[in-house]
Amino acid sequence: MSMIAGFLLSERARASELGTWVEATGPDGRGAGALRFDPDLLLTPGARDRLVQAVVVDRRLAEGGMAGLVPIADLVMAGEEVWLLAAHAVSPTLSELLSAPAMDPASAAAVLVESAQTLAALHAAGVAHGSFHPGTVLIAGDGATLLGERGLADAIRGLPPAPERDVAAWAALARGLAATWASGAQGAAELFERAAATATTHGLPAARDGLLAGRDALPGGLISRDLLAESARRWSSPASPGSAGPPDRDEGDIVTMLRAPEPTREPVHVGPGVTPAATRGQTTAEKIWREGAGPAAPSAYGMRAKRAARARRRRTIVSAAVFALVVAGAVLAWFSVRSTTGLVVREATVSAPKTLGCRKTATITGSLVTNGEAGRVTFQWLRSDRKEPIEQTETVPSGTTTHTVQLRWTVKGEATAKLTARLRIVSPVPEGEKIEDKATFTYKC
Repeated sequence: MSMIAGFLLSERARASELGTWVEATGPDGRGAGALRFDPDLLLTPGARDRLVQAVVVDRRLAEGGMAGLVPIADLVMAGEEVWLLAAHAVSPTLSELLSAPAMDPASAAAVLVESAQTLAALHAAGVAHGSFHPGTVLIAGDGATLLGERGLADAIRGLPPAPERDVAAWAALARGLAATWASGAQGAAELFERAAATATTHGLPAARDGLLAGRDALPGGLISRDLLAESARRWSSPASPGSAGPPDRDEGDIVTMLRAPEPTREPVHVGPGVTPAATRGQTTAEKIWREGAGPAAPSAYGMRAKRAARARRRRTIVSAAVFALVVAGAVLAWFSVRSTTGLVVREATVSAPKTLGCRKTATITGSLVTNGEAGRVTFQWLRSDRKEPIEQTETVPSGTTTHTVQLRWTVKGEATAKLTARLRIVSPVPEGEKIEDKATFTYKC
């Protein structure tokens, strides 16, 4: 049985451009994942420091309330290996579901809307994903779209954030889904193609809004996670522990890279042939964190080179930490400014099936467009067959500008009639505005 820093590894693994992802169970018993980095990628000078910096920023984004990213539990070293530990299941990816026969345009639209929202939020925070493609898009158990490996590839390669690359990759995904999950629905395929063009010319928020406004082109007029959730649940049946990772280690051999160990505090004595105590007393854990495991007996030239490199690395780490704090502060400030407005519902649209047969239940779906803040929304369903409205309240999470509500309407009796369901938002709405929409269907029995 294999374990890394309390994460129980399974036999399931998949290749990534950064190394190998292994499905795991976290210390809390929930689904998780562990990415073992390709060691060759970390040989570039400064790669480890930049990797730490990227993970720190990622965690700060999550702490600031940003949704849509795979949460990171830790970044650790185990011997000479570097592992990223994710506090969320890391399968299935979109690439693993692309060939699933049951997927539909409603699922494709959900993926595109949610990924566009997350990428736009990253860009507004001054960072980028850097490696957005179907292999880094994950589908959660509830059908939500999460992005993994944010910033890691760019950090290892020393590349600056490039939002334009994310936009181009999202447009390519939209066109790919138009050709696969929407191949049998011309209206949906055209909607996705328009969204791709809009993203390139006007940006991701405009593309997202275009998808929401054009949902009537989708079969049933729906943007839905239902099939995504069903596929994710089928995919994530329990995996048995195996030997995908290294053998068990003593926990003392595992060092977190997200916090440098404190250096040994000793007086510095310098004399002929005497190494300064601060250097001599460096612990094994600190040495591993700084530079990884190395040859046991370097030459005198190698020692001088390593001391100089270590000094440069210390300066780089300090600079990286300062930069990470600055970025984190800016991100938190940005979220603070956004959060002052509170939740606001800006638009509501309602869709219903065209016809309903005898003793069937119609699912009426309302889609709310919000400002992306968290809060509680109160709304009423008004049915044409009754006088009293049906009032409900739901909690809306932050980080997404869409929220779906539903009304299940069971119709009985022998008749032919047109029935209407109206959705009215009670609060929160902009002052002086009335937000509502309706949908009509025909009952035939």
